[in-house]
Amino acid sequence: MALRLPPYQPLPAPRPGGELLEVPIAQLRPTQLCVGLAEVRSRLRDFGAENARERRSYLGSKPVPLVRSADGSVWMVDRHHRLRALIEIEPGATAFGYVVLELDSPDPQQVLAALHQRGWLYLYDGRGLGPLPPSALPEQLTGLQDDPYRSLVWKLKQEGVLAAAPLIPFHEFRWGAWLRSRPLPPFSSEQLEPALPRARALARSRAAAHLAGWKGSGSC
Repeated sequence: MALRLPPYQPLPAPRPGGELLEVPIAQLRPTQLCVGLAEVRSRLRDFGAENARERRSYLGSKPVPLVRSADGSVWMVDRHHRLRALIEIEPGATAFGYVVLELDSPDPQQVLAALHQRGWLYLYDGRGLGPLPPSALPEQLTGLQDDPYRSLVWKLKQEGVLAAAPLIPFHEFRWGAWLRSRPLPPFSSEQLEPALPRARALARSRAAAHLAGWKGSGSC
């Protein structure tokens, strides 16, 4: 399956010393349809081991890129996994973010069109089907589906098979779509192990060299 995402603009990095907004996570609107639940569970464990001060310091070091409309509505363009995990522990939690785009329209359709034009929407569901219309996006993080291929890519990053590319929108989903086009044993976000040996080999192969974050060192 070829993932036909539009060309993208890289996400702007936060400015050193720039102003951060503190926003309730429940008010943030997602820009993707799914997450990898393996990563969400891992971040749940991490948050559960921190106290409130440590958690707040961590969130301040990982601000969320935000898009704000004229009526104050806010869309998040990254950090879906960690904030989805956090609101499971603390539904009223807040996060820190920085504005990457301010729009003078209050119309959600115009906001989504502007995001889509920049390649800042991921409109494929947990089975890799799409693109769906922007109206299919959930209004809150709790409505995100599970994509086991996104979980698989997270695990490969954890193992150092893939390098991070934090300013490329939906970098891990691009890898997930590529792996979906290759034969892998059946697996799930709860049981990644059956697919990991083959996924590691594929991710290291020359066939994946066109993907950002490719590190090589293997063939298949």
